[in-house]
Formats: sequence, C-alpha cells, structure tokens
Amino acid sequence: MRGGIIIGFATVFLLAATPATAQLGTTKTATIPGFEPRPGATVIFMRPNIRVGEVSTGGLFEPDREWTEQARRNLGAALAAEKAAMGLRTVDEEEVLIGADPALIDQYRHLFRAVATAVMEYQFFPGNRLPTKKRDKGLAYSLGPGIARIAEGTGADYALFVTTEDHYASGGRKAAAIAAAVLFGAYVPTGTHQGYAGLVDLKTGDLVWINADLQMGGDPREPDGARKRAGQLLAGFPLAAPAPAPQRP
Repeated sequence: MRGGIIIGFATVFLLAATPATAQLGTTKTATIPGFEPRPGATVIFMRPNIRVGEVSTGGLFEPDREWTEQARRNLGAALAAEKAAMGLRTVDEEEVLIGADPALIDQYRHLFRAVATAVMEYQFFPGNRLPTKKRDKGLAYSLGPGIARIAEGTGADYALFVTTEDHYASGGRKAAAIAAAVLFGAYVPTGTHQGYAGLVDLKTGDLVWINADLQMGGDPREPDGARKRAGQLLAGFPLAAPAPAPQRP
C-alpha cells in the first residue's frame, strides 16, 4: 500500500513537471504601433468565452456547469460596467448580430482563443519567440478578413473578444500538492487562472490590441472577484482620443 501511495505521488510530481507549469505568469499587453481607435467607433462586445471547473487529484480538468454560469453572469455584468470608460460606442453581441450564424460566431470565438494563445507562446514568451514576431515589430496576427461576415450591416468597426478559464483544485489535488512538497520538495500546481482580451478590426480581421495573463486574479464566481477580473482583462485598452471641441464662432 505504501508503495502505491509513493507511486501515486510520483505521478503527481511528473504531472507538475510538464511544460504547462513553465508558463509566464505576468500580464502581457501589445498594440499595433500607432493604433488608436477613432472617436465614435463602434465596438461589439462579444459574449465572453468562459470555462470554470475543478482539477482532479491526477490533474484532469472537469468543467462545472454551475460555476461557469455564475462566472458568465458576474463577468458579463462587470465588463458591462467598464464600457463607460472606453470613450467608444459599445454594443452587445446580442444587439447587433441578430440573424448571424451562431456557429460561425462561435468559430471566431474559439479562433480568437487559439490566436491569443499563439501570441502568448510565440511573441510574449522570449524562449519561443519567432523572428517575425518580435515585440518591436508589434502585433502581426489576424483572424482573417472573413470575420467581416459576422458584422455585415451593423456598421461596427471592432469586436472585443474575451476568454477566461479557471481551474480550482479539488481537495485531493490540494492534498497531493502538500504531500509532493513534503516528500519530494516538488511544486504541484493547484489551479489555473488564464484570461485574454483582444480587439479585432472587423474590416481586416487584424488583432490590433491584446491583453493576456496566465495568472489572473479575482474569482469570477463572485461579483467582487468578477469586477477585479474585468479590470485586469481590460487593463491597457487603447482608449479613443477625445473628439475635438467645437470651434466658437
């Protein structure tokens, strides 16, 4: 029995040593050089892509529907409260995309996540940085010009995509982390809290701004935590320049 316990903890130790634990935890923000949304531009707030669940003792992620729904409600309200500070005309996805193909919209939601992950991996992480993706070259990523289809007839200029994922450790996972630290001096991650927010030009499909963090704060299952998360997601958002004051006669 003792041997089985040790083998089990050794397995957890190996899981802890996977590349996922070597990810950067600091916030990374980038904008296309010289980009500034013009005053009066319209931004579609896309419905956030949110997943919340529990990490099992062995490190497997198990989505939790109730937690995800809580996070969706709270984070949706928190992001809505951030709109006023943007200096732009903002509308919700549901208001302007009536009649659009839901499957197509979901495809772009998942595509944004894939692109954001690539930015984090190949531009923000120095060890993997590609020659064409150096920080001084600005952003060079796109969702493709076909994204214009989701906003046909709306007059919208940009779409703001948000994706977050939270993995909370189960009791067994926490116990394994303590045991691994005591027996092997190893670190076993007990949770993941990732978030990406990005602004996409709906005419070109170019990603013009992104904010990414692999260790986000705030528990989106709670209203206060969701407000903290929303502020972190939109940190560094490129605000529009104020409209010029009218000339007096």
